[in-house]
Amino acid sequence: MKTKILCMALLGSLCMPLWAQQVFDMTSLGVVPGKKTNMSPRVEKALDKIRKQAVSGEEVVLRFTPGVYHFYPNDAVEREYYISNHDQTNPKKVGLALENFQNLTIEGNGAEFVFHGQMLPVSLLHTSNCTLKDFSIDFANPHIAQVEILKNEGDKGMTFRVAPWVVYQITKDSIFETYGEGWKLRPSSGIAFEKDTRHVVYNTSDLFYSTKGVTKVDKDVLYAPQWKDKRLQPGTVVAMRAWDRPTPGIFLSHNVNTTLKNVKVHYAQGMGLLAQLCENITLDGFGVCLKGENDPRYFTTQADATHFSQCKGKITSTGGLYEGMMDDAINVHGTYLKVIRQIDRYTLVGRYMHDQSWGFDWGYVGDEVQFVRSKTMEVVGDTSRIERIAPLDKPSVEGAREFEIRFSEPVGDWLTEGESFGIENLTWTPEVYFADNTIRNNRARGSLFSTPKKTVVENNLFDHTSGTAILLCGDCNGWYETGACRDVVIRKNRFINSLTNMFQFTNAVISIYPEIPDLDHQVAYFHGGKAGAIQIVDNEFDIFDAPVLYAKSVDGLIFRNNVIRMNTDYKPFHWNQNRFLLERVNRVEIAE
Repeated sequence: MKTKILCMALLGSLCMPLWAQQVFDMTSLGVVPGKKTNMSPRVEKALDKIRKQAVSGEEVVLRFTPGVYHFYPNDAVEREYYISNHDQTNPKKVGLALENFQNLTIEGNGAEFVFHGQMLPVSLLHTSNCTLKDFSIDFANPHIAQVEILKNEGDKGMTFRVAPWVVYQITKDSIFETYGEGWKLRPSSGIAFEKDTRHVVYNTSDLFYSTKGVTKVDKDVLYAPQWKDKRLQPGTVVAMRAWDRPTPGIFLSHNVNTTLKNVKVHYAQGMGLLAQLCENITLDGFGVCLKGENDPRYFTTQADATHFSQCKGKITSTGGLYEGMMDDAINVHGTYLKVIRQIDRYTLVGRYMHDQSWGFDWGYVGDEVQFVRSKTMEVVGDTSRIERIAPLDKPSVEGAREFEIRFSEPVGDWLTEGESFGIENLTWTPEVYFADNTIRNNRARGSLFSTPKKTVVENNLFDHTSGTAILLCGDCNGWYETGACRDVVIRKNRFINSLTNMFQFTNAVISIYPEIPDLDHQVAYFHGGKAGAIQIVDNEFDIFDAPVLYAKSVDGLIFRNNVIRMNTDYKPFHWNQNRFLLERVNRVEIAE
């Protein structure tokens, strides 16, 4: 009898669906690969139909057929998005605008999404429990121009060959100009790469040059008499760029529980991925990378590979490949508002200060906040909570720079005129797990973390990151990126020849470098706050120059059981010739 009941129970459970699922075949909805037909309006039409047919509570799967899909700006949807750490230009043309979905899965099956002109490829906003997987993002005509140096005649100038996919012209005023659908650029800076290794060329950093007077020598071969740089040997590949960053490859905002699995961004005009005001993001095998060893390009994104602004929950990035980008592989931070004025004992006006970070939510009722004195980067007063917050200079949050904020506790007497103070939102700070990733051949830095929550960086390969491999920062004066790190573990990573170039914050392979204008008058420490707050253990450093660790304003630092190997791959040149350079550090233990 018991056996019969058990079998009936099992049969019943097998008949019950584990999870109701609606699968939409994108081909049947008119989104077909293999042609250069514009998929922008077709995707939006399909999404409209899916929104109407989707059943609340069920998983929605958008299934793409393998192949190449082309997206053009004409007839693409337009959105007004204010995106952290990007140019705040609007409206934006969007390829796949995924908004207000729950339990959505984009099943790419190896689909290649190729974009034209200036576009935001993918946006995911106001969603929960969504997964993007198995597709790639690229642009047919990137806004970075690649050239190869053919002849360097010193004071007589440079001869270079333009890569075959670059669309260019010589202007009436004899300047090299690149262009595409809806855009033109006159590149005046760049990054130099070794042709064979793809490493950033030693001791070149950001190149600055002039193409004034350029003339055509042969097909795609140009001579620039005013481009003079003795460091660039024939065969050097240069990514010629401007500083515009209108949109990332993927934009995440106001989402909960987002997963990106095996998604690759081969080019974006801004960050590869920018996430703001999101809770719980998992990157599994995510890449901002080339298309393999035979890819003729040497660059990927115009800025960071991944960037997380004012997020919370947990950020996980594992098994990723980040290469050829023009900034960090990952940057995690919040944003300080600057105190503009005090309305009463409980109410202040705070303002977004950086020109690329404004126009979006900063906090919500109930969020915990603290105040920071900008000159010394010290916390002042007690923590408080937001009782009311509203945009002050705009009718809505979109496009606002100033907020009127009322707090649960009165602001202390420490708020005085003539001094600068910042407000930090402690609720919107994430835990970070960054592991088993490869970061290589990029400009500036390998990774940047500025969060008080637990941060673990382990089993990563930092291979020729050009500048500092790992940076712990914090700045309430320029970038206005929070905040202090309280619990960091950096372990079992390998660092190969970082610091071949000089950029901002590149004082050592690992730099703990908060911006503190008045360090002499600082009383409390910025980072740490307990014994062993920041631990650097069991790592391998293969280096050609002296500096391994720089630390400023840290309470609780351990550097232990690390292997340091010297090589002669490059000539030492760094201004810092100290293995360990410490400025105002307390409770420190260093044992190689």
